[in-house]
Amino acid sequence: MSSILTHSPALVMALPLLAAFLTPVVGRFNRKILGWFISAILGLTLGITILMAIQILTNGSMIYVFGGGDAGLTLPSGYTVPIRIIFHIDGMGIFMGLITAVVSFLAAIYSLSFMQKESGLEKYYALLLLLATGMFGMEFTGDIFNFFVFLEIASISSVALIAFRSNFSGEPAEAGFKYMVVSSISALMVLFAIGLFYGQYDVLNMATIASVMQFTQLDKIALILLVTVLSMKAGSVPMHMWTPDAYSEAPAAITMVLVAASQASLYALFRVCFSLYNISLNTVTIGWIIIILGVLSMFIGVTMAIIQKDIKRLMAYHAISQTGYMLLGVGVGLAVLANPVALNSFGIKAMEGSIFHIMNHAMYKGLLFLTAGALFYRTGTRDLNKMGGLANNMFYTTIFFIIGAAAIAGIPPFNGFASKLMIYESVYKFNPLLSIIAMLVSILTLASFVKVFHSAFLGPKLEQYKKVQEVPKSMLFAMATLACIIVLFGLFPDVIVKNLVHPAVMALINQTNYTATILGGI
Repeated sequence: MSSILTHSPALVMALPLLAAFLTPVVGRFNRKILGWFISAILGLTLGITILMAIQILTNGSMIYVFGGGDAGLTLPSGYTVPIRIIFHIDGMGIFMGLITAVVSFLAAIYSLSFMQKESGLEKYYALLLLLATGMFGMEFTGDIFNFFVFLEIASISSVALIAFRSNFSGEPAEAGFKYMVVSSISALMVLFAIGLFYGQYDVLNMATIASVMQFTQLDKIALILLVTVLSMKAGSVPMHMWTPDAYSEAPAAITMVLVAASQASLYALFRVCFSLYNISLNTVTIGWIIIILGVLSMFIGVTMAIIQKDIKRLMAYHAISQTGYMLLGVGVGLAVLANPVALNSFGIKAMEGSIFHIMNHAMYKGLLFLTAGALFYRTGTRDLNKMGGLANNMFYTTIFFIIGAAAIAGIPPFNGFASKLMIYESVYKFNPLLSIIAMLVSILTLASFVKVFHSAFLGPKLEQYKKVQEVPKSMLFAMATLACIIVLFGLFPDVIVKNLVHPAVMALINQTNYTATILGGI
């Protein structure tokens, strides 16, 4: 067990990566067990991630070095290869890693039935594993160039998965192309920012860059590039143009993972602001920029959602809106970072609310997208105007939708209420108007999902849906797991905040501890 814990960062990366290359072989010999094989691999990855989380949250951050010695990795032949990659996993990193592990595992379970009749499943599952690998790498790495590499792995996998069903119509291919363009531009800008750091400081380790940064004009350009790119990859307004198409056209399980992938980019944005720049920043200015992005995302996302008739596109716009809450709370924390009184009074709580909301959003938005997938699985349409009366034959899906809708609208006792209440209270102390806008958006969100519930589930049975049945058990299991997490997090938010969220927030705020931990461990 101790050996597993010692090498857990490598195992979490290696298991899905190795399985991705084995997937075509397994699929060639026995296609029926392919989905179960992938589910087992991601389930094992989840178990190791949980063990790693317990260790990190108990003993502090974990540093794992790929390679050896200052010169690099020495091969048995005696030749030294200059490879020395450092993973630094602190409270915030493992917080995001848990989200990735849970969502990826449930996506594989859901896909057992949802994708059963599709062709090319070897490619589908291999891409899902590569996407999970890329997300883990983005969240765990302490090296900015390796962050770029993992960002590219996640982006390329996402493009292929978004366009996976393009044999049915041209929309998935179009959505995949849009995401490819956005990802290519993003990758170029990230690489340019990395070049600016490396040209000035001759290092790529993020802690080392933070410790020597002089906040030159080039550093400011790199900051602008990184904030813009990572906001765009997170789906923030006004750079959200790819999100509705990508989320609506990808298979339901993949949409759930794409939400988590967007949050991995959001995590990277926070990591850049707090761990890379922190001391050098004019935190008030950058904080207000993030706050404005958050408010725009909340309001524009929810207003665009209300007019949609495609259930997945409606949910995609709500995903943009919910990202605004995360940006708002962290933006407030960043804006008061230099003021210890305000930070301790409400800044930390604002950040706790937003970081808590990241996990809550992954759970309830994942559940909502899976319920939308269940409706599509049985009806063959995403058009709300063509649905009706489905509650009569899809009882469990209806219950799961109600739980997800109540959570996203911030209704107690579900998890969305807990994190939103923390945001409302803390942001009100910073600026009452911002808190009022956030509450208004929640009311509009509730109205939007009442419309969805009425259109899809209520009313008389439509003739073509009279023989509709509940979805298979694997799909119900994935939805039920998310629903249980939503309820448990809503009933016991203090436990989650104290043991999981607060360590993540403190890991972000304390730049000195971040740099000292890595530099002391090299």
